[in-house]
Amino acid sequence: MTRFIVRLLINALALWLTTLLVAGVSVDAFGDGGTTETVLTYLLVALIFGVVNGVVGTAIRVVAFPLYVLTLGLVSFIVNGLLLGIVAWVSGLIGFGLAIEGFWWGVLGALVLAVVAWLIGIVVRPIVEPRDRRR
Repeated sequence: MTRFIVRLLINALALWLTTLLVAGVSVDAFGDGGTTETVLTYLLVALIFGVVNGVVGTAIRVVAFPLYVLTLGLVSFIVNGLLLGIVAWVSGLIGFGLAIEGFWWGVLGALVLAVVAWLIGIVVRPIVEPRDRRR
């Protein structure tokens, strides 16, 4: 359970940083857009992203496996942009959340999101999972 919460917080922080770095990706907070509402919106979008990536992303990656091999993995940029677009669509259905201005903004946003989440994971991993020094 701790790993899930840490992953959710990492994704929410990475999403926030992505919205600061990529002009075509933004998050519309619910309510009056105060600090609490904004943080909860980022956490909700990160949760939706995790579910979409885990369920839909896995299915797409299995079906598109020949394309991954054929393009040496470059199709993953397109797939990740598509998944971010699905997250924007799902969060748009509830009236707030992720907003992407176009498909290529989604591809760029997915790339930045992946790199930022990876970097945050590198920093957080030693804190969350300290090595056993007795070995």
